[in-house]
Amino acid sequence: MDLDAYVAAHRGEWQRLEELLARARRPRRLAGEQVDELVDLYQRVATHLSVVQSAGRDPQLVGRLSSLVARARSTVAGSRSPAWKDAARFLREDFPAICYRTRWWWGGCAVAFLLIAFGFGTWVALNPEVQLAIASPEQTKQLVEADFEQYYSSAPAQDFAARVFTNNAYVAAQAIVFGVLLGLPVLFVLVSNALNVGISGGLLAANDRAGLFFGLILPHGLLELTAVFVACGLGLKLGWTVVDPGRRTRSAALAEEGRALVSGALGLALVLFLSGLIEAFVTPSGLPTWARLAIGVVAEVAFLAYVFVLGRRAVLAGRTGDLAGDLRGDALPTA
Repeated sequence: MDLDAYVAAHRGEWQRLEELLARARRPRRLAGEQVDELVDLYQRVATHLSVVQSAGRDPQLVGRLSSLVARARSTVAGSRSPAWKDAARFLREDFPAICYRTRWWWGGCAVAFLLIAFGFGTWVALNPEVQLAIASPEQTKQLVEADFEQYYSSAPAQDFAARVFTNNAYVAAQAIVFGVLLGLPVLFVLVSNALNVGISGGLLAANDRAGLFFGLILPHGLLELTAVFVACGLGLKLGWTVVDPGRRTRSAALAEEGRALVSGALGLALVLFLSGLIEAFVTPSGLPTWARLAIGVVAEVAFLAYVFVLGRRAVLAGRTGDLAGDLRGDALPTA
């Protein structure tokens, strides 16, 4: 191919595309026929670029046409918003919408957890034979007088926060992902955590240390347990979608709900990160009990307000927490 002749033949089209792109930078400077011309030239120049690249003898010309085609593509197809805008929209709309839309599921998890934990804890506290079946008197004494309180200062605060966050995020992710198995693993996670809390609370209450238990568990536990409840609620919602996909095919329903609910794990990671900081820096601190409790209550109220104010607004605006349309792909209509 005679490259010089090819450039001479198409130079006018490239210059015209340059002119249209310069006009397109200013709003309302392109008429309808000019927009059509811009799209046509973009397609032509993309073909010219392919031809010149195959010739492979003029890197400077290839670079010029590549830049021209990239600018034209951005003008014709539009450019995606910056990543920080996607993150801001997720925190402002998508994550609270996910939490609000599934509020009855994780609200039910919270009620079930509290009933099991308080019921089992009361049973342990009032029955010495149950306490002996759980641990020996020496082990109980060690837990009540040392281990329970010292656990929160067993490592440097930053290391303890990282360890707690990793464990809680793992539990939350399990609860959400395994929800697809009809929600049965989620119930196991919920009940096992409730029993563990009930055992610890019951043993301390039996030894007149209930104040210590609640003084150490509530500052971080309010927000942490709420995040666990939300994770379990998301998992149960996903499991129920398998049973009842509604007016969608089961595969489409699972894809839609799965994308939204699994992305909720990202938001819960931030919530658990905050609760981990409270557990590492506030719970074992020298602050009076009322101050530590106040910090925990403020964090919990802030999260609930975030969900029920921003989440309700986002749901009413039609947000479900699913990915944007250009990211989730196309779906065939079904009856």
